Amino acid sequence: MEILYFLILLLTVIVLTYNRIPLLLYMAIMVCLTIAWTELRHLFYVPSWFRFANGIIAVVLIGFSITPSRRLLISDRLYGLFRKALPKLSETEQEALDAGTVWWDAEIFSGRPKWRNLLKIPAPALSEKEQAFLDGPVEELCRMANDWEICDTHRRLPDPIWDFIRENRLFGMIIPEKYGGLEFSAQANSAVVMKLASRNLTTAITVMVPNSLGPGELLLHYGTEEQKNHYLPRLARGEEIPCFALTSPAAGSDAASMSDEGIVCKGQHGGKTVLGLRLNWNKRYITLAPVATLIGLAFKVKDPDGLLGKQVDLGITCALIPSNTEGIEIGNRHMPVGAVFMNGPTRGRNVFIPMDWVIGGQERIGQGWRMLMQSLAAGRAISLPALGTAGGKMSALMSGAYARIRKQFNIPIGQFEGIEEPLARIGGRTYRMDAARMLTLVALDQGEKPSVLSAILKYQLTEGNRHCINDAMDIHGGKGIITGPRNYLAHAYQTVPISITVEGANILTRSLIIFGQGAIRAHPWLLKEIAAANDPSPEGRKVFDKVFFSHIGHVIRCGVRAWLLGLTGGLATRAPVRGASARYFRQVTRLCAAFSFTTDLVLLLLGGRFKIKEKLSGRLADALIHLYMCTAVLKRFEDDGQPEADIPLLCWAMDDSLFTVQQSLIGVLANFPVPGFGSIVKWIIFPLGLAYSPPSDRTGKAVAKLLLTENESRDRLVSGVYLSDQDDASGRLHTAFHLALTSTNAENAIRNALNEPVTFENHEKLVQRAVESGVITEEQAATVRLAQKAARAVIEVDEFTREEIEGYTNPAFKPAVSNG
Repeated sequence: MEILYFLILLLTVIVLTYNRIPLLLYMAIMVCLTIAWTELRHLFYVPSWFRFANGIIAVVLIGFSITPSRRLLISDRLYGLFRKALPKLSETEQEALDAGTVWWDAEIFSGRPKWRNLLKIPAPALSEKEQAFLDGPVEELCRMANDWEICDTHRRLPDPIWDFIRENRLFGMIIPEKYGGLEFSAQANSAVVMKLASRNLTTAITVMVPNSLGPGELLLHYGTEEQKNHYLPRLARGEEIPCFALTSPAAGSDAASMSDEGIVCKGQHGGKTVLGLRLNWNKRYITLAPVATLIGLAFKVKDPDGLLGKQVDLGITCALIPSNTEGIEIGNRHMPVGAVFMNGPTRGRNVFIPMDWVIGGQERIGQGWRMLMQSLAAGRAISLPALGTAGGKMSALMSGAYARIRKQFNIPIGQFEGIEEPLARIGGRTYRMDAARMLTLVALDQGEKPSVLSAILKYQLTEGNRHCINDAMDIHGGKGIITGPRNYLAHAYQTVPISITVEGANILTRSLIIFGQGAIRAHPWLLKEIAAANDPSPEGRKVFDKVFFSHIGHVIRCGVRAWLLGLTGGLATRAPVRGASARYFRQVTRLCAAFSFTTDLVLLLLGGRFKIKEKLSGRLADALIHLYMCTAVLKRFEDDGQPEADIPLLCWAMDDSLFTVQQSLIGVLANFPVPGFGSIVKWIIFPLGLAYSPPSDRTGKAVAKLLLTENESRDRLVSGVYLSDQDDASGRLHTAFHLALTSTNAENAIRNALNEPVTFENHEKLVQRAVESGVITEEQAATVRLAQKAARAVIEVDEFTREEIEGYTNPAFKPAVSNG
């Protein structure tokens, strides 16, 4: 009987806490229950300790409900401690935190995501105009962009490609039509870059940069009307080639430490003495700088003579400067690995510019960093994720085809379990990457600028590209490492570090930005607490009391939810859908609660010291990343109509991400700042032990099988990339793959009838015998011959004379072909 009453009390508390009952209602319920149990003791046995426990809970809740006593005893005392514990942020750090908006990341931090809101978000879609542009000019540009010729023969984009880009206004995708641009959506911008990147990265980056963070983007949001009217039409037509110079030799990720500066002074411009800035800068790694006609420049402004006011250090500022301005040094090139897009240094010495060259005019002086961070909050989700997704899709397309064509021990290598594993990783990761890309782009097109999710996308999709291409290289073996016109992987493999490094190096993004910024911006209460703590007025203390106790309630609710969902395996919550994805919705809800609870405990114990705990931040970032990736995968599966053929991809992506979240949280708990406390938290969020495992072998086999055959699921997975029908490296692979599948039945018939496998060397003899004996028809024989010829053309690699490799001065040579 005593146990029964204990369970009743426990269940009462759990149900009220789990369902987020407001404090006053919670208190009222417990008071009523205390009175009820007291009266019911006359009718049947009610233990005194049970009535006392209900009463204690009710009294505690009453105490917390009385604001004056609560403030006197608790919150006012904690107010000062909280102010001292806050991390000190630099001005640039604060502006980075304030940039952009909060979107689905807030649902993850809430511990209870509202799935129906997610499912109401429109599915990705391009307009008819955008789709026609992809099918027309972009397709034609891909046909023109021969990867080997661009990278190893010309070592630059040929003039006809530059002309085509200008004529079709590809530099103006983000520019409104009223200025002569294409005014494409974020989805279309990403789709164009992704398709070009699947053909040639140099072409993709050349088109990408003017439509990303740079003069065009900054002018649209911050330029004066005069600046917009002058520059935007010229940028759209390609009359101006822009670059944006931010990185300095001593200031990379720490852009605030740049030494490039502009001194407010008077100087000569247009024959007149005007107020302006005298600039000195030294920038490097600047894409399009060697050919730029218009330089966007970030620098620090100083006003030592007080021409603008009393303040000397005015902060980071952005300006637009024609590259032919006196004092500018430009034109030299860097050589990025694996690609030949224009990239190089730019320097300026005593360059005078008038104030109206500052983007937004004189009133925008000192606002440059805020402008850049606001633009990056959205732009980081478009360009580099498109490159990463293109790499994943091409790895899936090429590796699946090659693994079907290439045979060892007389069977396709794709049938070996050792090859199935990397094929499954490529397929599952690509499905997940594309899902996250599309979901985030839809958010951008709805007006969101989710800075944390943009950072997640940049990090995860460029890392995913790295893993996919590494696996693709392993599958291809020697074919992948011998460069030449027949190699369709080498340049993609070589260029991987580029996207990993730019727009915030991935190490920095993971260890400092994703969780550090997410915890402050997306947490339901933390930012409000910080704002209240920074307000020394009586109203600040009042607000602090309210949000602090709301935060405490949030922690308790998430802890209870995490424990109950862990105890029931997620069954204590409902899924918004039925079918194969339903169980995954429940599991993500469970891990969101566990993540939120763990996050709050870490922040509570570390306070401001969390800023320097980059390993813990990185692990929590991994958990946050994969909770968002899970969200995107589930949304994609629903948007696609829950196709049964895609279930292996769904399961691989979800199982891998859920396992990663679990292991990341375990890593946090194993390194908890208070010894032994992590074990307690581990029992709360994983009461029945660790619940998640990596994708099973069966799931991996099913994913690999999708890549080894022609099917609708594979088509959906690789949609949006360029499929060459030319006689080039990738075109020959597509042709050989189709022929290999078409000839399979005939080759199997030959093998079964003649007891000998079909190979390059014997296929003519075997095919003739099979036709003569009636095993196959003449039509089938022709298909087998074509398949063998096509497969041989794919497997062949390039070879060069020693003079061509060791002594040539002109790289425009025609290599011989090896049958190796």
